[in-house]
Amino acid sequence: MLEIYVDADACPVKEEIYKVAERHDVPILLVANQWMRFPRDLSIRFIKVEDGADRADDYIADQCHPHAIVITADILLAQRCIEKKAHVLAPTGKAFTESSIGNAVATRNLMADLREWGEVTGGPAPFSKQDRSRFLSSLHEAIVKLKRL
Repeated sequence: MLEIYVDADACPVKEEIYKVAERHDVPILLVANQWMRFPRDLSIRFIKVEDGADRADDYIADQCHPHAIVITADILLAQRCIEKKAHVLAPTGKAFTESSIGNAVATRNLMADLREWGEVTGGPAPFSKQDRSRFLSSLHEAIVKLKRL
């Protein structure tokens, strides 16, 4: 069954997910370790996991499957979900794939090392309208692709 799993704690595109999923009649599972507001809709479920590092990630990685779309900016979670053959999108609309995840993990690790050594002090670029637009398009395409399978 096609489902969308959302790493929801800091997801900037929840409203966009709701719109696209409703249009395609796809259920959403919001996973977070803190309560949050979401539309009261039978197709949206909220899963509150226990407090603790990576509890939401663990839940999503354990539950995802080849007919799931996972929305996350967490590269290590993306890697775990790709290993289970799920389709993974970043909130910017970038798709993580088997062929791209290795480079993404390596870059993440390099940047973490550079930050630890004090070489890099900035974070990611601010979220833009183009990111939001690209995400809407990527999510729509992923849903259409999975519905064809």
